[in-house]
Amino acid sequence: MPDLLMEKDGPVVVLTLNRPARRNAMTLAMFARLADAWDEIDADTDVRVCILTGAGEHFSAGMDLRAMAGDVDDGDDYDVKGRMEREGSDWIYDGLLKTRHPRVPVIAAVEGNAIAGGTEILQGTEIRVAAEGATFGVSEARWSLYPGGGSAVRLARQVPFTVAADILLTGRHLSADEALRLGLVGHVVPDGTALERALEIAATVAANGPLAVEAILRTLRGTSGMTEAEAFQFEAPL
Repeated sequence: MPDLLMEKDGPVVVLTLNRPARRNAMTLAMFARLADAWDEIDADTDVRVCILTGAGEHFSAGMDLRAMAGDVDDGDDYDVKGRMEREGSDWIYDGLLKTRHPRVPVIAAVEGNAIAGGTEILQGTEIRVAAEGATFGVSEARWSLYPGGGSAVRLARQVPFTVAADILLTGRHLSADEALRLGLVGHVVPDGTALERALEIAATVAANGPLAVEAILRTLRGTSGMTEAEAFQFEAPL
């Protein structure tokens, strides 16, 4: 069974991290497939919105530590070693939505754990739906690791600075309710219904003008950190 599922229904694509037995811990092959999926979505002009979710009871427990050590699953048919030799490793961060912004909005539908890389890839999405029992956290410091998925930079741009520092330096976990209060997620729904709610939101977004949605996205993403005057100059050509 593929470790990343891609299903298209009209203008909506659903990407599902599919290693439920490992709480959808991400491997190098999964990062590669995610990077390829973003390329495929960008190339398909019929796609207007994407949902990212996890199979089973959890969103993602982060990066598989074996993958962190550079191990490659010999049972996986993706040529990770070959891609490393050809392209280096930048595609890992594209897969994680650190160095890549897809053309369309990405909605996260989170059940269960979204820890470490699970919360890091979450920060690259635009709209976030969490089940009541969801848990978030950037726990790398507990393991003497640096949060390489971007959290040391962008978490403080998405929640108050002192809260981001607390989360990053203690490695503590957040409940769905706390994540909602902080603005890390936008919706909290009953357990088992995160994907259902995400699909409803996706349908609403997909019904809007696609050029308007893409222009709004470019402005939201491109003006982060700019002064108001700089941001208005950025959006003027749009």
